[in-house]
Amino acid sequence: MGFSQQRGSFAKSTGKIMLDRAAKKGSVEIVIDTTSIRTYDPRLDEQMKSENFFNVAKYPTLTFKGNNIVFDGDRVVQVDGDLTMLGVTKPVSLKVANFVCGEHPTNKKPMCGAEATTTIMRSEWGMKYGMPKAVSDEIKLTIPIEAYKD
Repeated sequence: MGFSQQRGSFAKSTGKIMLDRAAKKGSVEIVIDTTSIRTYDPRLDEQMKSENFFNVAKYPTLTFKGNNIVFDGDRVVQVDGDLTMLGVTKPVSLKVANFVCGEHPTNKKPMCGAEATTTIMRSEWGMKYGMPKAVSDEIKLTIPIEAYKD
């Protein structure tokens, strides 16, 4: 309603990253379980799961699939791909920050970590409830990433 910024997260997600740093190419696939949404207010959680927003009964997942990975030197800085939400697929660019690879200090496995972000207009995927005044169209997505080498 324009009075405060609301935050939420998804408790369950999986992903697979294929990265060839020498060739500077790869792919990313992320699957988010929309039924695991949590806003820290059970009433809002139920509203977000409803047909007004994520419609989790019909669309229990949202996905991102990207094959265009952009490098700046040895660091991944962007991944271009497709976001599928509510049965609608649209192109999205994820900006990647804090990309670091190395040996995990505890388990000694090689891994990479980063944070990927993008801002979408939810109405482009058909999520229009509460617009234009009660709920913002603009949604910032942040995806923390930790990937271990197989």
